Amino acid sequence: MSAARIRCGGTAVCAAFVASLLTVAGCAAPGGQARKPAPSKAQKAELSWKFEHIADFNGELTDVAVLAEDDIWAAGAENDGSYSSLLLHYDGERWSREPLPEALGDGASYPPMLEEVGDKALWMRSVPRQEGVPQEDPQAVKWAQWDGTRWSPVSNPPPGSAADLDAASPDDIWTLAGEQAVAHWDGRRWTTTRLPYKVADLAVAGPDDVWAVGNRSTGPGTETVHGEPYPQPASTHWDGTSWKPVDTPQAHFEEPTPPEPTAGLGRVVALEGGEVRAYGGNSFNHGEGEPEPEEQDIRLRRDGAKWVDQKPAPGQCELRLPVGQEKGGLFLDGNWYLTDDNRCVKIKRQRLPLSTGARKASNQGLWLKEIHRVPGTDEWIGAGKVEVMQSGDPFGAPVVVRLERG
Repeated sequence: MSAARIRCGGTAVCAAFVASLLTVAGCAAPGGQARKPAPSKAQKAELSWKFEHIADFNGELTDVAVLAEDDIWAAGAENDGSYSSLLLHYDGERWSREPLPEALGDGASYPPMLEEVGDKALWMRSVPRQEGVPQEDPQAVKWAQWDGTRWSPVSNPPPGSAADLDAASPDDIWTLAGEQAVAHWDGRRWTTTRLPYKVADLAVAGPDDVWAVGNRSTGPGTETVHGEPYPQPASTHWDGTSWKPVDTPQAHFEEPTPPEPTAGLGRVVALEGGEVRAYGGNSFNHGEGEPEPEEQDIRLRRDGAKWVDQKPAPGQCELRLPVGQEKGGLFLDGNWYLTDDNRCVKIKRQRLPLSTGARKASNQGLWLKEIHRVPGTDEWIGAGKVEVMQSGDPFGAPVVVRLERG
């Protein structure tokens, strides 16, 4: 997976991370005293999101793709009574509203998803949500590709209702292809493989190194509870030859077990250097009995040949999921940042100018759906909305933001 983007599985655009990541060990100084690591850019400078573009309509941006400093795309929707899909493009000089590619057809009534499948290689897929067309209808999903000049149909689109893509290169693309299958593009054709467990997310750590996570309803730890199997976390790995089940830690409540318990993994992340982390939970059907235990978060990392528990991150970073990674640390959902020396930092944000209709006393929250690094730089671009809560006139301002250090 690209270090410029750490993808969320499914429909979420994104959520949390941990602390043991990229810890820097001090080198021994004369006399046996360890020297402290040099502070990173993120440690030296204050981080804040600054407005790059404020769209002039009420709505939100739901996805962004950054191919170059002068080739940025953002998808979103306008709250005009029908939640109309739209597309914005930045050419290095200005932002403009662009028509949706003809290849997507006219059936998409939900913002399309942008999929970067390699350097300057961008695919877009429709997300149909209209009456009479099931969301998972394979025939309803349309694909378009951007070549830097124009949009055209993807000549060999992923099979069925493929979910988010993850790619090592344009000729090495993986996607979920159903509840228990994955599909792979090798530059010539798509190959679909059925997996031994239900899968919720996958991540490409490198060529011939792909992980998929989910849950299983058979095997150790899934013994029947209250008449139903107790699903357990599951993971599988592609080594270039085949998919193999991987031993994954179980999760159980103490007795008495609550009704309808289920444990599983919903997110897998591949970090720089090939480190792999997985996230999930152990839950149950609330309100069916008392006393009720606390739900359990599952946070694992791959340590050699086994999964181990992650060390908790400090403060507000403890239960947050990753949305981006750079040399200095990790970007977490909710505009938090975990430095490589395990400090939890809040990323600051601007307030909207009064010219947008936001009042001085309004409550404003920045909700980013996606962030990306500008290729070849340490610049970061994000897209989402500023939610403005004010008496009589609340609204959402679609925004593109850029990270500022200092």
